[in-house]
Amino acid sequence: MKRIFISDCEGPISRNDNAFEITARFVPDGDKLFTLISKYDDVLADVLKKPGYSAGSTLKLILPFLKAYNITDKLMEEFSAKNLILIASSKETLRHVRTIASSFIVSTSYEHYIKALCKALDFPFENTYCTKLSIDKYTITSQEKAQLRELAREIAQMKLINIPPSATSIQDFSGKDQETIKRLDEIFWTEMPKMGIGNIFSEVITVGGEQKAEAIADALSRLQARLSDVMYVGDSITDVEAFKLVKENDGLTVSFNGNSYAVKNAEVAVQSENSTVTALIADLFCTHGRERTLHVLENWNREALRKSQVSQPLLDKFLALYPETLPKVQIVTHRNMELIAKESSEFRKKVRGESIGRLG
Repeated sequence: MKRIFISDCEGPISRNDNAFEITARFVPDGDKLFTLISKYDDVLADVLKKPGYSAGSTLKLILPFLKAYNITDKLMEEFSAKNLILIASSKETLRHVRTIASSFIVSTSYEHYIKALCKALDFPFENTYCTKLSIDKYTITSQEKAQLRELAREIAQMKLINIPPSATSIQDFSGKDQETIKRLDEIFWTEMPKMGIGNIFSEVITVGGEQKAEAIADALSRLQARLSDVMYVGDSITDVEAFKLVKENDGLTVSFNGNSYAVKNAEVAVQSENSTVTALIADLFCTHGRERTLHVLENWNREALRKSQVSQPLLDKFLALYPETLPKVQIVTHRNMELIAKESSEFRKKVRGESIGRLG
């Protein structure tokens, strides 16, 4: 039976965080604005577990601010194409994977960015799931524009929220952070819904959290396939539900330069600046299935790889890339989870930059 390869985009395939980059480029102090809202997103999704809220909704929450600063669909398309930065060998990796598996990209990213990515990679857009958006269809009054610009300034000046490791309620945060969270609640769930632009929250559906799990289910329905035939690659909090779905149904889950959310929910953690390792793991999975793949990865060395019956041209290319030390590939266990999460988070910042690497 043919296997299914499904990957997140930003992180495993590209180095971008497109929404962050657009906000940073076109909104004053947009980097601070986006980072604070992203941390608030983590609070709502992972700690407070707000009903009906999905990880990755930062891409929805920033839209009124993008509109207030005159962002258009054309500008998003042009910016996405011009600033696309791929992980090394991504095109070759996807080309190889598509010869051995039905392949999909499931991403929280806006469709403007995914279309640019697909064009660069020669990947079929119809095999992608992403956040659909036509920002041009929304109108905004001059009064709302002024209000939103003032709110953007207010949020950008807030101190970044610190999430305590064991937090389960708002009372577990510092007093200052509680004030910040409550103020953001007012802005996003009381003030903005009263604005004309507020309907953007109900109409735009970000593909993160549960929506990624639903996308996997849809892809399998299209193929009439099983979850046990899926290899899923992700790197962030938006992939947690997808990881859980695939792992609980005997598929293979791989964190690629993941943050702590990804590492703690995946079976395999990869640290690499080159995506050829993804092709290698996919080749193993498609040839041998989950258990044998995990066995090879548990004994991660040149000898084990040479005996693994992986594609010889692919293996030759991989070993030539790493004549001395192989990239880190580790099986995640309860015993090593915290250490790997810390190492992977730091490596992630090295590959994608400090500002993007620290995002949830």
